[in-house]
Amino acid sequence: MNKKKLKGLKLASKVIHVGGHPDPETGAVMPPIYQTSTYAQSSPGKHKGYEYTRSHNPTRSRLEECLASLEDANYCVVTASGISAATLVLHSLPAGSTILCGDDVYGGTYRLLTTVFNEIHNIVFINTTDIKEVEGKVSEHRPSLIWLETPTNPLLKITDIEKVSAIAKKYKVKTLVDNTFMSPYFQNPLKLGADIVLHSMTKYINGHSDVVGGALMINNKSLYTKLWKLQNSTGPSQSPFDSWLVLRGIKTLAIRMEAHQRNALAIARFLESHPKVEKVLYPGLKSHPHHKVAKKQMSGFGGMITFFLKGDIKTSKKFLQRVQLFSLAESLGGVESLIEHPAIMTHHSIPKNVREEIGITDNLIRLSVGIESIDDLIEDLDNTLNTLN
Repeated sequence: MNKKKLKGLKLASKVIHVGGHPDPETGAVMPPIYQTSTYAQSSPGKHKGYEYTRSHNPTRSRLEECLASLEDANYCVVTASGISAATLVLHSLPAGSTILCGDDVYGGTYRLLTTVFNEIHNIVFINTTDIKEVEGKVSEHRPSLIWLETPTNPLLKITDIEKVSAIAKKYKVKTLVDNTFMSPYFQNPLKLGADIVLHSMTKYINGHSDVVGGALMINNKSLYTKLWKLQNSTGPSQSPFDSWLVLRGIKTLAIRMEAHQRNALAIARFLESHPKVEKVLYPGLKSHPHHKVAKKQMSGFGGMITFFLKGDIKTSKKFLQRVQLFSLAESLGGVESLIEHPAIMTHHSIPKNVREEIGITDNLIRLSVGIESIDDLIEDLDNTLNTLN
């Protein structure tokens, strides 16, 4: 199938066919893993586009082609982890740059910004859902980059990507959107004006909790070249085998995301009506403070839920120790349901006073809703909630 035809496919077809063409040498429908570190050259400097696997690898190239198509991007850089993808972006900025970052982000991002890049750049945390605050801070600090997560982790706040991107362009600032929670299936930040889309492929893109990886999608050629050169120099390239695993996992992205969303909405509605639950945050609920913005820029609401128990840290621990189908574990986006306590687990690197100021309290629970039977998941939550005093 030619590239023009591939470009016109819907996402559910792209995940299977873009980068998934049969092997031209053998006709194998499933492309091989090029598990090699180096490549033969016919004469010095004359090769077939591949020299060394840190720089390029045919399996990784297929994955990058597929991922770029899903975000309608011109270019993609695949890395060994989501954090290594973030590191490339931060290294691409001139030393002493100011970065405006959302005040509610993944704990690993916060740690990276405040314990590593705080010595290189000026990091300012702001409420990116407040458009007036965003423009005021951009005007004041003249940053090099605005770093968005939307929905945020773990409070699921929604930032209007189109409005923030418009402000950024007005002041000639780049915008990055961490799109991990939505995946390309439900949200496409480049179409809304963002310059860089970041994914932890560990989560929904791979979807099976057996690979760690990251990806950056970009339209600007010079920025892509800079990021690729940084990757080639610093070395956080994804292995051929892990790239192949993601290529396999991504084939079911569309049907998985629909199942995640269907289950999450049912669970969010159940939790909202339960007497042992204080509050539920899920973008698909009309009660969510940013529901209208979510509907405007997302085609679905994803599989992540945050809720607050009625009780304290002891109540939270009891609940987390008693659930059965929800595995108590960090990460998210796999086919299995996970549950965790951000204040103790994923966001523990954030100082307690900062956590509490933004709303990450001891009674906050985060769910990554899997694709199991919804009846079984709700029964598990209901039984566990009913054991709490």
